[in-house]
Amino acid sequence: ADAVAAAGLSFIGPPGSSMRAMGSKDAAKRLMEAAGVPLLPGYHGEDQAYETLSAEADKCGLADGHPVLLKAVLGGGGKGMRIVRSQGELLAAIESAQREAAASFGDARLLVERYLDSARHIEVQVFCDSLGGAVHLFERDC
Repeated sequence: ADAVAAAGLSFIGPPGSSMRAMGSKDAAKRLMEAAGVPLLPGYHGEDQAYETLSAEADKCGLADGHPVLLKAVLGGGGKGMRIVRSQGELLAAIESAQREAAASFGDARLLVERYLDSARHIEVQVFCDSLGGAVHLFERDC
């Protein structure tokens, strides 16, 4: 997007800054948090030490018996994701998720959030132009 704009052309899609912000789950969560969007309890900070991730998992509810989800900061498709249901599973899950994230995306960083067993989400694609026009492509139940 940035290269297209630098060449004096119109890029059809979001600006490069938006793609960079949303391409990293931790940066996207910080952006949403700053905008006041409600988030699941979780940790999306820089400190990736086991002690920090463990303490944050406990704050997300692991200490009270609620499962947590470890997620690779980059990428998608379920790679680098692990559901953790007890503190005894946490170290192995962190190590495994970090290895998979590093191998798949070149970045081992993880975020932690409360896991919802029966969650669903709805996606809506919205396209807008620079003249104020907008259209949506309906919703998709995921």
